[in-house]
Amino acid sequence: MYALALATDYDGTLAENGIVSDATRAALGRLKETGRKLIMVTGRELADLESVFPELGIFDKVVAENGALVYTPASKEERILAPAPPAEFVDRLMIRKIAPLSIGRSVVATREPNETIVLEVIKDLGLELEIIFNKGAVMVLPSGVNKATGLAAALEDLGLSAHNVVGIGDAENDHAFLRAVGFGVAVANALPKVRETAGHVTNGARGAGVRELIEGLISHDAALLDTARQRIEIGADDGSGAVMHLSPRGGGVLLAGTSGIGKSTLATALTERFVEQGFQFCVLDPEGDYEELEDVLVVGDAKSPPSSREIFDLLSKPSNNVAVNMLGIKTAERPNAFAKLLPELAALRARTGRPHWLIIDEAHHLLPHARDGTSFALPKSLSATILVTVHPDLVSRDVLAGVDTVLALGPEADKVVESFCAAIGEDVPQGVVPPPENKVLYWN
Repeated sequence: MYALALATDYDGTLAENGIVSDATRAALGRLKETGRKLIMVTGRELADLESVFPELGIFDKVVAENGALVYTPASKEERILAPAPPAEFVDRLMIRKIAPLSIGRSVVATREPNETIVLEVIKDLGLELEIIFNKGAVMVLPSGVNKATGLAAALEDLGLSAHNVVGIGDAENDHAFLRAVGFGVAVANALPKVRETAGHVTNGARGAGVRELIEGLISHDAALLDTARQRIEIGADDGSGAVMHLSPRGGGVLLAGTSGIGKSTLATALTERFVEQGFQFCVLDPEGDYEELEDVLVVGDAKSPPSSREIFDLLSKPSNNVAVNMLGIKTAERPNAFAKLLPELAALRARTGRPHWLIIDEAHHLLPHARDGTSFALPKSLSATILVTVHPDLVSRDVLAGVDTVLALGPEADKVVESFCAAIGEDVPQGVVPPPENKVLYWN
């Protein structure tokens, strides 16, 4: 699985007139049975939510008060993420006889058109508060608190990345978290601007739309997440101007060329894109070429072999990127050391969807053709795995069979393609020529 969690708004999305239908509750149960996490993201206060939806225990996390509070139903733990409303602010609203008026742990809620009075009071008191709208509801929160920040806190607790989350909503206060997740969806009854923010709009409204999304997730999983948010832009075609991408849901990537031609430079540039877009990556580095990477934690050095425990402790946090420096392992023993890491990496990816990208440097050494027939614990699809090598002809044929994209560099780039095609038994495409200097030959 790649889509590992569903984050859903409550009112106007999961619920209609405050009530969740039996059919929608059953759909939530089916999704839960697949092993995915359920997260509710709502503007409601927790006590109010529990009164209208007593089945809250089906959710792994609840982000309430528009991001100000995270609740764990299983343990009944409440974590407050924002300060309480200023007492003088609440007092002033009461003096002005604002109604309705609800005071939560952090949120202050009322209805339109009371926002005019609320804004006057904020200005008079010189407070740093934000007004957030939700289809007629008016919520006041500390600056910077929204559904996206609350969801981020919930995902940190769960050890998940927002890239592996599908979100669904309908109203103004849903923009932030729909932009933050890997795939944002609007129900059919969503506001027009929310539809624009989302990557997809369901045919059904409210609960019917949620059920539609759930069935799609169960049936298609990662296919739903192959969107612009997930793709890594690597350049444009010189002829057509078409933008070329790498997708974490595509097959493996072979990055090859002669020694000193810039393979590590390109791989480093790709890691910078990963960081910019919030993807976690792990570099398997036999020769210590990546120890100077920014935003990377290096495990191992020339004197000390990398510790498996340290690698996976670091990777357990979605914000950590890791380079595994294998210089401390004897050259002949590196393939075996690498083979021992692979099952754990595969298990972590199956459980959390991370690291989103693997970079295997010197792939001809770590995954040699001579070891074909042995288990490398890599799925045949090789999703989001970049193989960097000088000698593609020496890389395992089993592994090369999972490659979908070739990035060939240098004056012998055409020979890289020929070598790759020979290894996997494919015909060489017509018209392949080396790219101009400082360009890359892209073949998909």
